[in-house]
Amino acid sequence: MTGIKFKKFRIDPYKPGKSSINKIKKIVKLSANESALGMSPRVKKIISKSKLNFFRYPDGKSIALRSQISKKFDCDKDKIICGAGSDEVIQMLCQLFLKSRDEVIVPQFSFLMYRIYTKIVGAKVVFAKEIKFRISILEIIKKVTKNTKIVFLANPNNPTGTYLTKSELVELRKKLRKNILLVIDDAYAEYMLDSDYKSGLDLFKNKDNVFILRTFSKIYGLSSLRVGWGYGSKKIIKALNIIKPPFNVNEVAQKAAQETLKDTKFLKRSIKHNVIYATKLKNFLDNYDISSNKVSANFLLLDFKKCKIKAKIFYEKLKKKGIILRSTEDGYRMKNMLRLTIGSKSDNLRFIKSVKGIFGK
Repeated sequence: MTGIKFKKFRIDPYKPGKSSINKIKKIVKLSANESALGMSPRVKKIISKSKLNFFRYPDGKSIALRSQISKKFDCDKDKIICGAGSDEVIQMLCQLFLKSRDEVIVPQFSFLMYRIYTKIVGAKVVFAKEIKFRISILEIIKKVTKNTKIVFLANPNNPTGTYLTKSELVELRKKLRKNILLVIDDAYAEYMLDSDYKSGLDLFKNKDNVFILRTFSKIYGLSSLRVGWGYGSKKIIKALNIIKPPFNVNEVAQKAAQETLKDTKFLKRSIKHNVIYATKLKNFLDNYDISSNKVSANFLLLDFKKCKIKAKIFYEKLKKKGIILRSTEDGYRMKNMLRLTIGSKSDNLRFIKSVKGIFGK
């Protein structure tokens, strides 16, 4: 009997941050860059009170959600596409633009799904070296060939927490060939308060060769509902809608996303919390020679180069105390480092207490 044949991919699968530890019930999960404050109270209210008809298909075009996004971000609703998480939009972009022998440039240390979806469609991933864990425009330009179709980057970048300034982003777009699509992932844009930073959406809203990614999984706290969106030229959006799954964003996700966009008070509270505790944690870890990036997004990349304890040992010691950080060796191949999500007040205080215990102080 002949066996059923299928494609074989030489791809390292995405490994999400761990969320459980054997025999420990009360876990502090600081491994997935999720919202420190959970979700907006308005979202909880609408989910509990709405008459949700689960036997009906959701709006396949996410019309109400796109209208709310358009209103919130002052952009054209006809240039928006919604996805089951922004990673579904990444997948669709790769399906739309790439074929074998095409090349995609990604920063050396960047969100893993860019490379995974690129490889799935048979295109080649080209890595641009980072300088001190920071995306380099020069290194990206060096990697451009006649086969380059897309440049993917997150700004601020995950997992490094560093970012390109608005002038650097503009310079990058100018130096790239016009027929190369620059995809800017604004996943952590809401956290950014630096004067030299500007989101991809604000900078390139009217550029046809720039595509913007956004998500409701981070500051809006809707990770489990899987909802994100993309913004690009009408021509690209029209083409994406042809290959988009028909009912990809469920009704609960659409309603929750619409409601959270209305809650500016929750958004401001989340930003303030992040600044306070990211700064507090960064300064605290400096005492143990654990260095990190400048406070930007809702996480810190911890470097143990000067610390007397190695990252792996630190990780395991915290695990025994019920606290989970993200290993950067899996996928990212960054040694002696960990990624720390900024958690709730109680999570952060428990982390601080545990670290003091590890170092005997």
